[in-house]
Amino acid sequence: MRNLYLVLEKINDYLSAHPLVNVVTFGDIFDVDLNKQSIFPMAHVIVNDATLQGTNLNTVNFSIDILVMDVVDIAKNDLRDEPGPFNGQDNLQDVLNSTLVVCNGLAASLARGQLNTDLYQLDGTTVTCQPFLDRFENKLAGWSMSLSINTANNELSIC
Repeated sequence: MRNLYLVLEKINDYLSAHPLVNVVTFGDIFDVDLNKQSIFPMAHVIVNDATLQGTNLNTVNFSIDILVMDVVDIAKNDLRDEPGPFNGQDNLQDVLNSTLVVCNGLAASLARGQLNTDLYQLDGTTVTCQPFLDRFENKLAGWSMSLSINTANNELSIC
């Protein structure tokens, strides 16, 4: 059974090719050196669980979280001197917008794009994205996306 390898490879390939992603990582986010400025913007993949489904267990459903994040740059100007204080003193809105673009693209590919054609398909019609601000120590912001992906379970080999 190579389903886990294959689904991770497909997600990695999509994210690595995206122009708004510099680095893709996997596993425990606290094992990633988030102080390296050269890795951002980045995507991080976390596998939560796998469910064998169907009468003949012919489908594997993977629950996967993907974090897409970037560093928020703070301007030196005083917010009171800015013409549009709603936009703030930083590029937070830009970071949230560009990281959501990555999430949206991956979800669209799983729903109706190449990944869907390759039989890596969303389970259902909803993908939940949650914004995060200052979740980590070095002023990172972005989105956490929860996906449920169905793949065919049609091989039993271990290689």
